[in-house]
Amino acid sequence: MQDVNWVALTVFLALFGLITWLGFAAANWRKGDLDQLHEWGLGGRRFGTLITWFLVGGDVYTAYTFIAVPALAFGAGAVAFFAVPYTVIIYPILFLAFRRLWHVCHKRGYITAGDFVRGRFGNRWLALAITLTGIVATMPYIALQLVGIQVVIGAMGVSGTGLAADLPLIIAFVVLAAFTYSSGLRAPASIAVVKDLLIYVTAVAAVVVIPIQLGGFGKIFAAVPAQKILLAVPGPNTTGAYSAYATLAFGSALALFLYPHTLTAILSASSGHAIRRNAAMLPGYTFVLGLLALFGFFALAAGVDKLPEYAAGFKQFGTNFSVPALMLHSFPSWFVGVAFAAVGIGALVPAAIMSIAAANLYTRNIHREFINKNPSDKDEARMAKLVSLVVKFGALVFILFVPTKYAIQLQLLGGIWIIQTLPAVMLGAYTRWFNAWALLVGWAVGTYLGTTMAVASNLKPAFDLHLGSFTLPGYTAVYTLVVNLALAVVLTPLFDALGGRRPAVDETVAADYLP
Repeated sequence: MQDVNWVALTVFLALFGLITWLGFAAANWRKGDLDQLHEWGLGGRRFGTLITWFLVGGDVYTAYTFIAVPALAFGAGAVAFFAVPYTVIIYPILFLAFRRLWHVCHKRGYITAGDFVRGRFGNRWLALAITLTGIVATMPYIALQLVGIQVVIGAMGVSGTGLAADLPLIIAFVVLAAFTYSSGLRAPASIAVVKDLLIYVTAVAAVVVIPIQLGGFGKIFAAVPAQKILLAVPGPNTTGAYSAYATLAFGSALALFLYPHTLTAILSASSGHAIRRNAAMLPGYTFVLGLLALFGFFALAAGVDKLPEYAAGFKQFGTNFSVPALMLHSFPSWFVGVAFAAVGIGALVPAAIMSIAAANLYTRNIHREFINKNPSDKDEARMAKLVSLVVKFGALVFILFVPTKYAIQLQLLGGIWIIQTLPAVMLGAYTRWFNAWALLVGWAVGTYLGTTMAVASNLKPAFDLHLGSFTLPGYTAVYTLVVNLALAVVLTPLFDALGGRRPAVDETVAADYLP
């Protein structure tokens, strides 16, 4: 790796110091009693339209997005742009389904998806399945945020062996753990404003400056290999990359807001109007995501992988080094520090929300349901704070001692797992027709099939479904969700008939779902 870039590192550390101060100061922002779980874990449900916009954006568009989407465009080409339509599709879903979910959770005091499912269907085992899925799907997602920090720290020339190599990462997560413990969701909400502004500045500057340096967009696209510009044309008896691309976008959109961290950001909003306005405003992030994806093509046109000064970076981090190398190649050191700070802070914001969301799930739907049924407000909040530390420590250990590729593979499985909660959570916001045990069977079969299919395809997101002589490649999560839903639909009347009339255990009423 190259020598330490002291200018970039100084700017990076200065901005990191700013967000550290913000994280601790956030405890006094819109001050509430942080010994109550809804204050610590949901910010008191008092975030308005603008803060919710920054918080959800900071939650969804992570450091891994900043690094991985351009890296996919750099390595695989056009398929990386599935992220653009997928983030367009999710906002009508947010407007329709999750606004209803916000209303019922607000009126009933629900903090997690497990709370909602427990109240809606009256089955604590179904709620436990939803809870465990959320926690397991979130853990590797937190670990992946560290990949972004590792890459930019390495790109600034900070390297070493043993403890010296890992020390910057450990310090970053100790700081994250400290301000999350003290300030709760208020910390990532305040930091998200700085993070998102830095990403917007970086994206706009890069999309203006780099094409000028490279001679314009025409020369950029001419330098990209033809097979990376468009999806491969399907062969006979298959839809090829076309169906894989479409189902990957659609399935990812269905799964995204089911993750505990995104749902936590939504439930922290002050009103249903804030959710509706965000559904209209959040496509602004999709525009930036499209610009970020172009960075992969910029890096190809600049030929950064062929420059000897970046050879060590590509050897260590693979295609994930393409964006840092592009920034180092195209900008002065001070701006490189700004761009790398955007990535580093972009890791801390979602990691904080994810750890809070996982802690909320454990505290409300495992500890309170199965261990201590009547905790005081203070005990409940203290438990969540401690669990958030355990979750972050677990993610740090994972990334330090387990090869990064396994975190990436588990995160791909996470999307397949979390989508299995859609019938109980998203459809549950509209109907209680489903039998809880039928939903549980559908969840179990969908999770098992999804894991089996993913392993069979070497953890690639697409699975080749053979229908006679025709092959239909598609996102594994979509195929397994269809099986899950089919089982829930078929088994519901069967279980109802075997068990007689279901008891009236729904805590919610129709008016809870409306403004």
